[in-house]
Amino acid sequence: MSLIGKLSSYDKSQLLIGMEDTGHYHFALLKYLLDRHYTVALINPTTTDLTRKLQGGITKNDPLDSLTICDVIGSNQRKKPYRITKVNRFDLYEQKQLTRHHHNLKEELNIYKNRLQKCIDIVFPELNSLFRSKYGIVYMNVLKTFASAEKIANSDIRIIRKCFEYEGRGKRIQLSAEQLKTTAKASVGISSVAEEIQIRHLVCQIEMIEEQLSEIDKKIEEFSLQNNSPILSIPGISHFSATSILAELGDICNYTKASQIIKFAGVAPYHYESSQFLARHTAITKKGSRYLRKTLYQIILPVINHNRVFTAYYNKKLAEGKGHRCAQGHCIRKLLRIIYHLLSTGQTFDPALLI
Repeated sequence: MSLIGKLSSYDKSQLLIGMEDTGHYHFALLKYLLDRHYTVALINPTTTDLTRKLQGGITKNDPLDSLTICDVIGSNQRKKPYRITKVNRFDLYEQKQLTRHHHNLKEELNIYKNRLQKCIDIVFPELNSLFRSKYGIVYMNVLKTFASAEKIANSDIRIIRKCFEYEGRGKRIQLSAEQLKTTAKASVGISSVAEEIQIRHLVCQIEMIEEQLSEIDKKIEEFSLQNNSPILSIPGISHFSATSILAELGDICNYTKASQIIKFAGVAPYHYESSQFLARHTAITKKGSRYLRKTLYQIILPVINHNRVFTAYYNKKLAEGKGHRCAQGHCIRKLLRIIYHLLSTGQTFDPALLI
């Protein structure tokens, strides 16, 4: 309240409040100020750090950082080193948190699955060859109940059959309990109490994360339906990917051209030129939102496969001698230009206009 007391003596239209866009620490204060119609300038912490170093500063503390923020806001540079925030869009904040949580859980899930496969390779290396796909209901039931070839080989066939029983629709697997037991008896897997304990624990963790992902995906789909974004009309973009892209980009009014969101996604190639030398082959910058970049690389293949214009563009880049990953990058930049146009105009995707 001390801050509001000091601000109340000034006209809101004449105030510009600056703060670093650092993690989550500024969210509560930012929302409080926006709810009261203050104008806030969000500054990249890298900007304040570079400003301090340019001034020759060797000391860093909160009072000096406040003065540095004032210097950044008062800068008369043509390109302002901050972005103005006037509109309260904390609905996008919630969507961003959910989609990022989804990404993080997926990464965690992959780690647990890799660890599980390591344990299976030790106690029952033939198991995966018996199933068409891993992590199905029967697959997980077998691991939870027995956790090793030795346990399966020495168990009553009636107990093994119970692992094959489950309710719900879907095609039943062709593998039988008898075949599983026969394979387990001939397995070269070793007996290990430590690996068996790990398998049971990892299966429980995997199932828990998959339940959490299911809950998150339902909420993300609700947000996506509320957004009703025109980018959903692009074949290959799902409710999750559309919500992730929108949440990471934020208000499209913050961008004046498509190249800015390409730069924000970190998929623009480095431009290196010195004297008469111009680098012909450079990597992408990988600056900006890694979550946005990850989503774009996850969806670009479905977009290429479901749209003949993107398919032709991808093949054109391959014909020019580009590698697969490089051609993907060109398609991603093309996709971002289309996304910027759709969000700016409100138009739905029409592949005929790209020909």
